[in-house]
Amino acid sequence: MKLVDAPFQQIIDPIAGSLVFSAICAALPLILLFVLLGVFKVKAHKAALASLLLSVMLALVGWQMPLGQTLSAVGAGAVYGMIPILWILINALWIFKLTVATPWFEVLGRTIRSISDDMRILSILIAFCFGALLEALAGFGAPVAITAAMLLAAGMKPLKSAMVALLANTAPVAFGSVAAPIIALSGVTGLPIHDLASMIGRQTPFMALLVPLVLVFIVDGKRGVKQTWPVAVVAGVVFAVAQFFASNFLAVELVDVIAALATIAAVLAMLRFWQPRETIGLSATATNSPLDDLRVRTGAAHSGGALAARAGASAAASSFAVATSSIDAAPVKTMRPAARQVWTAIAPYLIIIAIFSIAQVPVVKAWLTAFGSVTFRWPGLDVIDPAGNPVVAQLFKLDHLKAAGTSVLISGAVLMALYKITPRQGLRIYRETLMQLRWTIVTVTAVLALSFVMNLSGQASTLGVALASTGGFFALLSPLLGWIGVALTGSDTSSNSLFGQLQVSAANSAGLSPVLMAAANSSAGVLGKMLSLQNLAVAAAAVGLAGAESTLLRKLIGWSLGLLVLMTLLIWLQSTPVLSWMVP
Repeated sequence: MKLVDAPFQQIIDPIAGSLVFSAICAALPLILLFVLLGVFKVKAHKAALASLLLSVMLALVGWQMPLGQTLSAVGAGAVYGMIPILWILINALWIFKLTVATPWFEVLGRTIRSISDDMRILSILIAFCFGALLEALAGFGAPVAITAAMLLAAGMKPLKSAMVALLANTAPVAFGSVAAPIIALSGVTGLPIHDLASMIGRQTPFMALLVPLVLVFIVDGKRGVKQTWPVAVVAGVVFAVAQFFASNFLAVELVDVIAALATIAAVLAMLRFWQPRETIGLSATATNSPLDDLRVRTGAAHSGGALAARAGASAAASSFAVATSSIDAAPVKTMRPAARQVWTAIAPYLIIIAIFSIAQVPVVKAWLTAFGSVTFRWPGLDVIDPAGNPVVAQLFKLDHLKAAGTSVLISGAVLMALYKITPRQGLRIYRETLMQLRWTIVTVTAVLALSFVMNLSGQASTLGVALASTGGFFALLSPLLGWIGVALTGSDTSSNSLFGQLQVSAANSAGLSPVLMAAANSSAGVLGKMLSLQNLAVAAAAVGLAGAESTLLRKLIGWSLGLLVLMTLLIWLQSTPVLSWMVP
């Protein structure tokens, strides 16, 4: 029995035969999404569902996609939202809740604060440095979820923790997930991976120079920049230099690992002989630590390492919100726990790094690729582009053993054994995690369904062709195209797959470097990740503020657009004789 009667061929200008009118209509779902979130403060899952419905209507009426294929595209996107994105988030948040339910969460908080009581420095170490290391290994929201939770454990307020984690996640994304975005970009464009990596490595380091300064500004405003700019500059410079060197002269898969480890070493070395004039941390008027307050408020009673009965991340967030003071008071001096306690407290993150590293060993990686991943055409889809070529998005890659979320799940199982958490208790906490994320699950699946409908129906192609039709001016619009792709899909890998070939075709038509324009899609695209609804949902859920996505969007959109303008200027200069020498 055939699931599809005939192939559906995408139409670039279906609305009155006009590319302009068609592009305006294609942009309506995205406009609706951002207006509902940013202006009317509609809940994220409701805004996502409304935008999905509008996109489906446009696909059926405007782009003439058959109903069966349209619904199949919705299903494919929803499943992709579950695997890999939500599969990572659910398991990462489960690990966090496992630690909250043990005394080791308190030890972790004291360990983090013993490095520095200054929240501005911790934002660099945790969100920027450690987050980059996690991005190198996992990606797909895991670094945001984990670093936001760690900042929360250190005593930072929930909303600020989410903002810092989201913004810090921009610098490493282009080389994240073991260079998956660049590998995907090379695959769809046919351009040499080394050329693409080199070009991106001559763009993203300029952004990395600024991110630590932005982080300390978010945490403590102008005073933060004035007092901690030396360590922020060191972090930015070391990360940028290491990222450039590794991307141009070493293996592309190791770029973020090298940059993150080099930056962590540089910052820790600097803190041995330099400290800010004033330390900005927890209030001296707070008689209890945030972790003490958490234990009291959640009714958890620990004795000899016994598991708490009802500890959870959402309770942690509300406790921190009360216990953490405003950031302008004198700090509480934190004593470092014993070495054995420190190693046990940071065990969750060491386990995650170890298991992800094992998964990258060539023999293990080859085995996981052969037996832990399946690629197939999604049932009910038969889509060809205007040139008659099959659309890549209808091929679905299902990772089970190979999936990053599976590695996180295995890490949680190892952690349960280490922390002596029984299977029954672990399953109960997992169920609580699912309940906490129920609206986040709706949001992420709806947004990915929206991106698949736009991609497969031809709406995304219409937008891309409209921008590419501007000729030489495309050098200024190319970064915007990448930004839209990541803001829509939440993934630099997906954006590169979606618009990579279009960038190359437009560059050839306009007489621009195809390597430069393809790289621009990735380098500028990462700046849209902090605004993508699924990443906003991940950050909000990780700190117990589900439903605060619109607030995060309003607070971050200015930073996202400001950095996009700077990146666009750099890319435009690289397309002119001024900086054309930077293009491989």
